[in-house]
Amino acid sequence: MAQIDALFRYLVENRGSDLHLSEGQPPKTRVHGSVVAIPDQPVLGREEFKNLLAEICDPKAFERYLETGDLDFAYAMDEQSRFRCNYLKQSHGLAAVFRLIPTEIASLEDLGVPQVVKEFGHMRSGLVLVTGPTGSGKSTTLAALLDYINSNFNRHIITVEEPIEFVHRNKKSIITQREVPIQTPSFADGLRAALREDSDIVLVGEMRDLETISLALTAAETGLLVFGTLHTNNARKTVDRIIDVFPADQQSQVRTMLAASLRGVLAQLLCKRVDKPGRTAVHEILFATPAVSAIIREGQTQKLYDVITGGKGEGMQFMDESIWSKLREGMISPEEAYMKAIDKTRFKKFLPAELASLGEASGENPMSH
Repeated sequence: MAQIDALFRYLVENRGSDLHLSEGQPPKTRVHGSVVAIPDQPVLGREEFKNLLAEICDPKAFERYLETGDLDFAYAMDEQSRFRCNYLKQSHGLAAVFRLIPTEIASLEDLGVPQVVKEFGHMRSGLVLVTGPTGSGKSTTLAALLDYINSNFNRHIITVEEPIEFVHRNKKSIITQREVPIQTPSFADGLRAALREDSDIVLVGEMRDLETISLALTAAETGLLVFGTLHTNNARKTVDRIIDVFPADQQSQVRTMLAASLRGVLAQLLCKRVDKPGRTAVHEILFATPAVSAIIREGQTQKLYDVITGGKGEGMQFMDESIWSKLREGMISPEEAYMKAIDKTRFKKFLPAELASLGEASGENPMSH
């Protein structure tokens, strides 16, 4: 048993999501969004700390980490507890962050994801983007969507991830999971290979560079269903981000490709609950209609707001609507709603008077988030 397992067990028992370790600092956990120190833990010296990290890691990978200062991998403590591990170097020495990955894949119903999202699983080709900041549950939602496909359709699904988080077992579909950089050197390499591997669906863990985004668009155009993730907060920013990655002289061509291949955007944020411990997800949902395609082609992304507002009948939803419904149900506080909202003026009137006046004093721009 690894020495670090005692800390992992504490995390699991206290229903935490992340374990933070830094050289010269006491270990800390994140529980329901707040970071707290683990009581009665000694601060480890350099060699002890290094050995603690080395114990659960492949020796070659650990050597590479000591040289480069970054490493991502997954570690299974037991059948119930898997962790996404990120090793880094910081100003005071070595450090690591561990995210607990549930071994049971939750259903879309369990996660409270709107049922209309299942429609993405019925599509045969195109690009579907699941977006949100780090730690907003994108991987969890995508795992649930893939599990829905796996349970209902006969497809070949390839995932390219860094690292593999949720382990899928074949049900009706065949699922091939590949980890960057162990089984494939990069997201782009894994995606390029998927085009030759008789796949129906490809999940790209992160679309972070021009080459990967370009290949994802090509794959979507050639008949694959591509699921990708981006660190954007809403549908409009997502479309802009994809186009802005490309040089100016290629952007009109990319707009045409994206207009043809985009099937939808699911943006997700997590809000802290007030009715019980934990967090709840809020969503913005955009389905690509002929109007959406025309807007993307013309570069008029500010008009997407109107399309989402007018597309309620098809299951489209604006992020602030989702936040508003959680506030109305008493699941989240007015402060949390205000912090997460895009149009903050709408939620300002629900804030306690002293907080509202603070927002005014700081010159808070309602549309700046």
